[in-house]
Amino acid sequence: MIVLEIKDIKAIIAKVGYQDFFAQLNDTLTEDYKNWHDFDKSPRVANHVDGGVIELMPISNAEMYSFKYVNGHPKNPAQNKMTVMATGQLSLTETGEPLMFSEMTLLTGFRTAATSAMAAKHLAKKDSEVLALIGTGAQSEFQFLAYSFIFDLKEVRYFDTDPAAMRKFEKNMARFDIRLIPCKDAREAVQGADLITTCTADKKYQTVLTKDMISKDVFINGLGGDCPGKTEIEKELVESATIVVEYLPQSRVEGEIQQLGADFTCTELHEIVKGEKTLNVATDGTILYDSVGFALEDYSVLRLIYKLAKQHNIGTEMELIPELDDVKNLFSLL
Repeated sequence: MIVLEIKDIKAIIAKVGYQDFFAQLNDTLTEDYKNWHDFDKSPRVANHVDGGVIELMPISNAEMYSFKYVNGHPKNPAQNKMTVMATGQLSLTETGEPLMFSEMTLLTGFRTAATSAMAAKHLAKKDSEVLALIGTGAQSEFQFLAYSFIFDLKEVRYFDTDPAAMRKFEKNMARFDIRLIPCKDAREAVQGADLITTCTADKKYQTVLTKDMISKDVFINGLGGDCPGKTEIEKELVESATIVVEYLPQSRVEGEIQQLGADFTCTELHEIVKGEKTLNVATDGTILYDSVGFALEDYSVLRLIYKLAKQHNIGTEMELIPELDDVKNLFSLL
C-alpha cells in the first residue's frame, strides 16, 4: 500500500508543474463527471461539533472506491492550526484492497480550484479577464492558478477581513505576472469582475455578496457556504441567478440554496459537462455555481495522484495490510 506524505505531493507537483497538473486534473474531473451515473453516490457524513464539522466523503464505481476525511473548524487559526485538514484513501472495489493512503489538505486545495475552473470554463464568458476573490485564505492562490490556465486573466481584485491574509496572498502572488488590486471591502473587490469567488470560513449565516453589488452579468463561484447554517450570498441574489450545483441532495442541505424552498430545482454540474444542458453568462445572465465540494472530486484527484505516484516512483510502500501465507490465520502475525 502506497502512502503519500506532504513531501511526496510536493515532489509530484515539482516534476509535473502547476499547469500540466491542473490540465491533467481538469481532464480527470471531466472524465469522471461524464461518467456520473456509473458512481454509487451519497451526501457526505457530517458530525457537527462545537466550533466546526468533521466529515467523511465516500464514493465508488465498479473499479475503485475512495473516501476523504476532512474537517472545517473556522476558529482553528487562532490556535495556529489549519481550518481545513484532510486525508484520503483509494481502494479496489472488487476486493476492497487499499491501494493508497494520502494527505489531502493540499490535494483538496487543488481539486476545489480545478473544479471551480472547470465549471467556469463552461459557464463564464470566454473573454473573462478580471477575477475577484472575497476571502484570501488557504484556497485563494489555488483559485487564481486554476483560472489562469483557462482564462487570459489581466487583473485580480481581492479582499479579506483579515489584513494578514491579504498580505499573505500578495506575497505568494508576487511570482506571477498579474495585476493585483487590494480592496477595502467586498463591494470594491467585485467592481468590473467577470469571475467572482467567495471563500470565507465562518460557520454562520452571513452575507458577503449582495445583489446590489453586481453591476453586470457575472460568474459567481460560491465556495464558503458548504454546510448547514453556513452561507455567504444574499438570498435575493441566489434567487435571481441561474444556479448550478454538484449533487442536489447534498447541496440542498449545505449550499447557498439551503436558503430556498425544499421544492427548488436547478442544474447539476454533470449535465453541463456532458453537454446535456448549455448555460453561459453571455446568454443566461448571472450564474451562481453553488459549490459545496463533492466526493467525486476527491476520487478524481486521488486516482490522478496515484497514477502520477506510480509513474514517478514517489511514495512509501507501507505494510498496513497483512500479507499471509494462510489468509485465514491472522493470529499467526502475533
